[in-house]
Amino acid sequence: MRSDPPHRLGPAALDRGAAAPLAGQLYQRICAAIADGRLAGGDRLPSARGLAVQLGVARGTVDAAYARLAGEGYLLARGPAGTIVSPDLRPGVGVPAPEAPDRTAAPTPDPAVAPAGPVLPFRVGLPALDMFPRTVWARLTARAARRLGSAGLAYPDPAGLPALREAIAAYLAVSRGLTCRPAQVVVTGGYQAAIGLLARLLLRAGDRVWFEEPGYYLARRALEAVAAEIIPVSVDESGLDVDAAQARSPDARLAVVTPAHQSPLGVALSLPRRQALLAWAAAAGAWIVEDDYDSEFHYVGGKLPALKSLDAADRVIYVGSFSKTLFPGLRLGYLVLPAALVGAVTEAVRLTNHGEVWLAQSVVAEFMSGGNFARHLRQMRGLYAARRAALADALGAAFGPRLQLALRPGGLHLLARFPAGASAGDDSDTAMVRRALARGLAPTALSTQFIDAGQFIDAGRAQGLLLGFTNIPADQAGAMAEALRQALG
Repeated sequence: MRSDPPHRLGPAALDRGAAAPLAGQLYQRICAAIADGRLAGGDRLPSARGLAVQLGVARGTVDAAYARLAGEGYLLARGPAGTIVSPDLRPGVGVPAPEAPDRTAAPTPDPAVAPAGPVLPFRVGLPALDMFPRTVWARLTARAARRLGSAGLAYPDPAGLPALREAIAAYLAVSRGLTCRPAQVVVTGGYQAAIGLLARLLLRAGDRVWFEEPGYYLARRALEAVAAEIIPVSVDESGLDVDAAQARSPDARLAVVTPAHQSPLGVALSLPRRQALLAWAAAAGAWIVEDDYDSEFHYVGGKLPALKSLDAADRVIYVGSFSKTLFPGLRLGYLVLPAALVGAVTEAVRLTNHGEVWLAQSVVAEFMSGGNFARHLRQMRGLYAARRAALADALGAAFGPRLQLALRPGGLHLLARFPAGASAGDDSDTAMVRRALARGLAPTALSTQFIDAGQFIDAGRAQGLLLGFTNIPADQAGAMAEALRQALG
């Protein structure tokens, strides 16, 4: 048996600046030494403690590398006699490919997108967290916890708590004109979990999907994750251009739309286009995902019913979420499914996370059935109408003719455009967002919601700021508008 000089393992230090973890680097180094003959079968390796000292790393790093190598058959641990290269290895055994960087690490943040975490002024996608009825919620949570029995401790129903599914079906019948049976409702972990589930279940690599341009970027990423071919379809004042979509890709497998309040432009899909979209899906055997993300918040005139309520051919998959109506940390949403998909979707949930947490579902069910949900939505509609009006007036006073606001009938954000600004350089919307973020403000750049913002002859069409107003009290609107003006210069 040969001795174990350190130089057989290469350099005396590991690269602390590399993407690969230190234990992974040591694993690769020992594999390479075995492959090129520096370490032969039966050779003894340094003790974990000794090698850790030589390399200047924690002993746990060496232990992890040795354990992996032993598990894969490269090394043989002999207790007090030390660790040796497996005597049965053939000379020139191959080296595994270098490990890819850890993809689970947090991605480099986009400086033009507001970070998650603190509720910064103008951040979009959040309800008024300062006005959530915490006392009522706490009481219902405590009550649900006290009633927690054996069923609540076992695996939950993958389709969702029956009481919650019944409450959702009853609510949709009144609020959205959507008649469905509780058996058609499947509770999900929010909208993102729902769209990811549908993408994996309904699409194969290369399948075409109509997608609003601009559209919700996280939904787009869920489709890209299954290698779908995304067909961007322009949006005008009547919503998704269905004729243009059919001319470009009549054989699409799926269409993802926000018909009540288009994300992010705020327009509604007109009735003629709703009819055309439904007719296409029925004829093509395609599916439509209706993202009804903030339809509850409508301030002017009557709102159109859900697209699903017109769906005679049963081709629409309705997706709702409690992120905007209650709070996003709840991570609960729901699907209303065509009959043909109920079994497949329920089984897909069973094979992934086996359903959502019983306690949270129980609290939401009681919050809805006890009238608290409807009461909360009424209060928020009034609050948001006042906060929206106050911020719109304050922005007009602060910016004057430099800024144009698109006041849509509903929604939780304003779209601000700067018609005198250029579409590149320091006047681009992404540059504006960076300057705002540096001052603790969090608008969103409209251009980040486009697949190809450069397609427009009028470049200004893809430029603008999305300004959330829900968490800006009316008496602070003036100060916030002035802060934004100073940040943008």
